[in-house]
Amino acid sequence: MWSMRPDTPADHTTEAERLLRTAAQYPEDHEPLILQAAAHLELAGDRARASTLYDDLLAAPEATVDNPHLIKALKAANLWEYGHEAEARAIIDGIRAAGPLNAAPWQVAAETLEAHDELEKAHDFLSTALTLLLAPGEEVPYATQSLLTGRHRVRRLMGLEHDAWDELAGELHTAAVPLDELHDPKRLWSLGSSDPVELKAEITRLRAELGTYRTALSRPFPVAVLHWPENELRELLTAYPALTEEYVDRTTHLDRLEASLRDLHATGTPNLGIVTGTVPSYEAFAASEAASPSDPGLLPQYATTLAARGRAIPWPPSRTAACWCGSGEAYGGCHGV
Repeated sequence: MWSMRPDTPADHTTEAERLLRTAAQYPEDHEPLILQAAAHLELAGDRARASTLYDDLLAAPEATVDNPHLIKALKAANLWEYGHEAEARAIIDGIRAAGPLNAAPWQVAAETLEAHDELEKAHDFLSTALTLLLAPGEEVPYATQSLLTGRHRVRRLMGLEHDAWDELAGELHTAAVPLDELHDPKRLWSLGSSDPVELKAEITRLRAELGTYRTALSRPFPVAVLHWPENELRELLTAYPALTEEYVDRTTHLDRLEASLRDLHATGTPNLGIVTGTVPSYEAFAASEAASPSDPGLLPQYATTLAARGRAIPWPPSRTAACWCGSGEAYGGCHGV
């Protein structure tokens, strides 16, 4: 029976090659696909080639790279694993100095420091990130929650008392086993115990932790809704008037999009995002599905495909960040009202 996920180095190399071919086929999505390919090469043990992929992405013109700091963080993590610690540290220091406004590079860099027992530096990194990314009183974005969780884990390893961010991490934690218990440094001691009660308790904790990881793996990209910029929507409805009922006009489209995201959020759906459509991309997708672009049932599939290629931006943005609709206004004064 074939495995659903690569298990051997050869499997990971094969998957990397497939992703690289896909990246060549879809140049507009090359960055997330190449990052996935690099991850598989690392798992295959081909860290030098993975570094080459990161370097190739970083060598591209700045305007064509969406997440340069994430690429640098992944490169640093990979370099440190095969003996290039000094270069990795320099890259991580550069990320901290640059202060990127998205969580992913902070998380990757902090986890790299933690993995190499640099707990104080990891703690400083996570605290700096949260100070930069979390506005007092605002809801914690899905992507930022992992920084709170990582900081809680590091502080438990350091033996520090809880602070306000630790309390917030515990409130956001949804697994059956409390976060304090999952991050208890003494957990490892119970693995050498012959006491059935202790072993059963540890199995329960591990199952809860595994359940959390499985939840994350089952949603590697956001639940995304489709946004059409003004010019693209005009072109879409001109070419395919059957979709007018779906969108009506620009204002209705934007209002419905925000409303659907709020409805999803109200039901507890995490990791929400927005993907931006273009008519040529949509027509190519319809052709690949042997379907008519006029079919409204194709739209959610198109949105999911864009999200799977890493094209989604997280929702909601900060109230002071630019609104997702492209108005140029702050979200809090536009669709975040």
